[in-house]
Parts: sequence; C-alpha cells; structure tokens
Amino acid sequence: MVQRSVALRRNVRILLIGDRGVGKTSLILSLVSEEYAEDVPCKAEEITIPADVTPEQVPTNIVDYSAAEQTEDQLTDEIQKAHVICVVYSVVDEDTLDRAVTYWLPLIRRCLTDHRCPVVLVGNKIDLVDYSTIEAVYSIMKEFTEIESCIECSAKTLQNVSETFYYAQKAVLHPTTPLYNYDTHELTEECKIALQRIFKICDLDNDGLLNDMELNTFQQWCFNIPLQPQVLEDVKAVLSKNIQDGICSGCVTLKGFMYLQCLFIQRGRNETTWAVLRKFGYDNELQMSKEYIYPLLKVPVGCTTELSHKGQEFLTLLFLQHDRDRDGALSPSEMESLFSRCLMPPWGDEYKYTVPTNEKGWITLQGYMCQWALLTLTNVRKALEYMAYLGYNMYNNECQTNAILVTREKKLDLAKKQSSRNVYSCHVIGPKSSGKTTLCRTFIDPKLEKLTNEMVPPSSHVTVNTVHVYGQEKTIILRDINILNVQDALTPAQIQCDVAALVYDASNPKSFEYIARIYIKYFADSKIPVLIIANKSDLSEVKQDYLLQPISFCNKYKLMPPQPYSISRTVRREIFVKLATMAAFPHINQFGLLQGDSMVWWKAGLGIAVATVAGFVVMRVLNTEKR
Repeated sequence: MVQRSVALRRNVRILLIGDRGVGKTSLILSLVSEEYAEDVPCKAEEITIPADVTPEQVPTNIVDYSAAEQTEDQLTDEIQKAHVICVVYSVVDEDTLDRAVTYWLPLIRRCLTDHRCPVVLVGNKIDLVDYSTIEAVYSIMKEFTEIESCIECSAKTLQNVSETFYYAQKAVLHPTTPLYNYDTHELTEECKIALQRIFKICDLDNDGLLNDMELNTFQQWCFNIPLQPQVLEDVKAVLSKNIQDGICSGCVTLKGFMYLQCLFIQRGRNETTWAVLRKFGYDNELQMSKEYIYPLLKVPVGCTTELSHKGQEFLTLLFLQHDRDRDGALSPSEMESLFSRCLMPPWGDEYKYTVPTNEKGWITLQGYMCQWALLTLTNVRKALEYMAYLGYNMYNNECQTNAILVTREKKLDLAKKQSSRNVYSCHVIGPKSSGKTTLCRTFIDPKLEKLTNEMVPPSSHVTVNTVHVYGQEKTIILRDINILNVQDALTPAQIQCDVAALVYDASNPKSFEYIARIYIKYFADSKIPVLIIANKSDLSEVKQDYLLQPISFCNKYKLMPPQPYSISRTVRREIFVKLATMAAFPHINQFGLLQGDSMVWWKAGLGIAVATVAGFVVMRVLNTEKR
C-alpha cells in the first residue's frame, strides 16, 4: 500500500459579509457569469462550484449575506458554518473599511468562541480609484491575526475577481497563519518543529546535511517528480546568495532548508510548504494527523502482532545510522538523537531492566530490537505511531502497517501443531524467594552471578531476549508475575501466555506446593505448555511438604520432569531454549514427554515437522539433563 499524504478538506464553504452596497453580490455574479451584472438582486443564491473547475480540485460553496433579507441569528449561523469568510469593503468609502474593523471582524470573533475561521479582507471597486488601500490594511492584519490575506478587486472590470475566491480557497486549504508570523517575518515555532523533524527524516546518513541524493529523495517523495540538476544548482545559488551557513560542503543545512520554506511562504507559495507538511502527516494545526499515525490495522481475536521483515530492516537501519561510534550500542546522546524526531521516546529508562545492554547500561542492537518486539506485541497502536514519527512511510514509500505482521490465530497453531510466530510470551510464576526474578534477570544478563537491589525493577517487570529454535531466532518475553499473597487468585492477564514457567525453590520444603496448586487450578485443563523449574539446584535438594514429590507430580500430569536451574551454573541458556521450543510447538505439552519414553518422543517428533530429524532434535533440546 502506497502511503498517502494527509487529505485536504473535502469541500470549502466561503461566506461573503460586509456593509450594504460594497458589492458582495456583484462579486459572486461576476465570478459565475464572467461579466458585470447591472441588475443585481439583494442577495445571490448559494452557488456550488464543481471540483473540476477549481484550481485545488475541491468543490466550493459560495454564500452571500444580505441584511435586508436575513436576521442576525441567520448571520451568526452562516458565520459558524463557514470555512472562510470574505469581509468586503469599498475602496471608495473609508467608512466601510472602518466598519470592517469595528463591527464585522469583532462580530466574527464573538460568533466563533470555540474555533478559528480564516478571513480574507476584500477591497472592491478598485476601478473607481487610482490609489490602493493595502497599506492601511496591513496594520489591521497585525491586530486581527485571523486575516490570512487581503486583495483589491473590481466586480465591474472583473479585475482580481477569480483571484479573490482563489485566495479564499487557499486560506482554508493552505493557511498562512500556522506557518508564518507576520510580525517577525519568520516561521512559527510549530512550523519550525515540524520542518526540523522532516529534515531529520530526510537526512538518511544522519550527518546533519541534505546531499543531492537526499534532496532528490525528498523531492520525489513530496512531489513525485525528480529534482532536475539545474534546479538543484539554482536552489543552492539562492541559499549561498541570501544567507550564511545555508550551504555546507555542497549540501543544504537545516538553516538553508528552513529558509527555502520561508521563502515559498513569503512569495505566496504556501501550497508548496503545505504539500511537504501534509506528506509527512501534518494537519492544518501542524499536529500529526490521527489518520496518519494510527492507520487501520485489523488484528482478529487470537492473533498477535510482531515486526515484519520490512519493519525490522527499517529499525535496524535507524540504529546503525545513530550509532555514531560504531560500538554496537546507543549511548544516551545517540538514543536522544534517534528519538528527536518523536514527541518523546517510546520508552524510558526501564529498558535497562528489560533487554540486553552493554557493560555501561547502553542498549545494544539486540536489546533495541527486543524492546521494539515487546512494544509491537503489547501495544501495536503505539508501535504504529512511532513508526510514523520516525519516518517509515518515507523510507519505504508505504503505510507503516506494512512494518507490522499480524500472525495467524493461535487455534490454527494448535491444529497444525506448530507456530510460525517469532515472538512469544512466557509467564514466570512462583512463590516469594523461589528465585524467579533472578531467573528472569539472567535471561538478559548471562554473566550475572548475584542479584543486587539495583538490578531489581521497582515493579512487576518483563525481560526480553532472543534464543534460537532449530536455527530460527525467536524472541521470548518473560513476565515475572508478582503475587503478594499465595491465597490471591490469578487474573486472566496473569494466566494467558504462550508458555508458563512454574518456579519453585528445590532447597525449600514448602516451595513446591504453591506451584502445584497453581498448576492444578489454572493450567491442568488449559492448552498452555508448562515447564516446571527446580531453582537453586546447586543447593541440597530437600523433600517437599506436598502429597506428591515434584517428579511424581510431573508424571501424573504428563509434564516434563522438573528442570534443574541455578544462577551458579555455567550453562543456563538451555532452559530458555526449552521454553521457546514449547511455545513454538505447543502440542508437545499434550504428549507428556516423559524422560526415556522413546515412543512418546517419536510422536512428538512427527508432530513437529520433519519426522525423523525433528523428533530427535526436540527430544535432545527438551530433555537435556543437567550435566
């Protein structure tokens, strides 16, 4: 799907107001008939101009007002319905201009308390004088910032009649006020912020400059035509002549880019700047359009969301662009630079507890991609929003929904006895002091030897990392389920996952009972694969105060034997590979993979895929003994 820019308004409604006799009705009739009407009614009927005869290809309604035929309530209603208002005065009657300032413009403000409507000040009957009132109007424009433009015309000679209504259209479709400050003759702060973001997105090599290739990409993206070499040289010549630091090493600087947009506006070419802004998702208030940052993405019940190959490529490219020192990690300043095109970063400092980092606590590429996998799975709406902020739409010339992959329903995975997904959630459940937090932490810090207070997140947390299952990289999200009281019931959100790890302390006789009861109550009748982990296996194993010992319990419920685990073991990653394998092949749980039961393993292997090979590999992975 090709990404479209933010859509223009579907229609424009122009209202003409002003004192009697200034020529409001004559202007409308002259526009329609292209000749001056000597016989003019008190009020023209509402006129609709089809889209195909307007410069902006937008249907336009033109509405007249007559004090002789309409009440003040009707006038108020028309003002509130208008998209733009032309306040008409006569250049031969100074009182009509004074009335525009003292009556008509204040009236518009009183009627529109909840929104702003652009105004065009129109001086009619210019054919009757040999002077201009434009200088006097400039001071009025400073007082009434809603005035977008002013123009003088003649309904009798048709001078500037069509231009008057074109200006009115432009005031709605390409307003000046959000972009330009007439007092300072500079871009507004909101416009500067938007253009800075656009500059950063177009700066593909992140060197702070736009080279010829980047400028051509920008031109092609915004206007769908290449930038001719001579035009490019002319642009650079204009910048070199008019401002300092507009060009550096033959490339356009941010200052130069801003100057060009300001120049377009000063020359009445607002539509050029607006075309750029809308292509990058901005609406008339210079806010990111909801339709642009939140495109429709259907996620059926039972399906999940993860990054597509294109999404992964885009995010990896961003990381490499901003890893200026090429150390494989983003320093705080590099991270700030990457997310400077967003309103705020998509995550805070919690990533230090969540994903792999280097020894300085800086996020690595692996950790960065894991963080994105977590966001995409748990909050795909936010992932779409940030893909838009970061510029996916321009990089790939398509909607950011293409950065997201919607997986098939889980019930189909169960039916086919394997999953094609790449991201799985694992809930780690166990009693207090069972060591589940330590287990989760070692997933992202394999060298961890002892858990200290500063390593423990302030609240219930997740850890995310990748493992390989049969040569394919899978991302596993471990969620440490904090339960304050063993009597507390688990919520559906605490239960529903792709695989559950029930952890007990093998050296504590009262530890196993808790997870045994949890299994019987919540998982015995579910299709969620469960792995029981005997933590602290480096300590002396004790008999559990429960009617069944762990091995007997697992035999009874056709679970794999308790998997020994300890922070002091050299090889610890195998436990996470087992969890990932069980999530990827959920049917394994129903076979009761008992140690040494070759027939059961044969069945499991057949269910996975390639019978003779896969069956052997699953057996080897899932029944790895503690060496």
